[in-house]
Amino acid sequence: MADQFISLYTDGACSNNQERINFGGWGAVMFFNDHYKELYGGEKNTTNNRMELMAIIKGLEAIKSSNLPVVIYSDSAYIVNCFKDQWYVKWRKNGWVNAKKNPVENKDLWEWLLELVENKIGKEKVTWVKVKGHSGDKYNEIADELARKGAEEVQEQS
Repeated sequence: MADQFISLYTDGACSNNQERINFGGWGAVMFFNDHYKELYGGEKNTTNNRMELMAIIKGLEAIKSSNLPVVIYSDSAYIVNCFKDQWYVKWRKNGWVNAKKNPVENKDLWEWLLELVENKIGKEKVTWVKVKGHSGDKYNEIADELARKGAEEVQEQS
């Protein structure tokens, strides 16, 4: 029987993550039945978390139809826990301030991602699955390779 949902595997990478000058990349692998697509890109002077968010954003943007449910596989506890525990609800209610009374980091990307999840796909049609990174999951490994490729290309262009 054919899959009745779109699978989206994502990953982010950032070399020298804590340094002033660094190179980040994001990768996404999407498939539905016999349709398969790989996406990647990168940015200079970013963070690993921003690249994790961008991977999901770019993957969701690439979906042509919002009729099907989407299962998002990510090794980012930061993102999966945000959706499973609905941190974003309190962030919005508190004016984008977190539990420690600090501004939510990456607010711009969270707002972009929430717009896609809630209005393009429909949050009731999105399932979040935490996968263990670098554990041999075929598509997580491919997403990781794509993210590293995106970071390398940005570095080569600098």
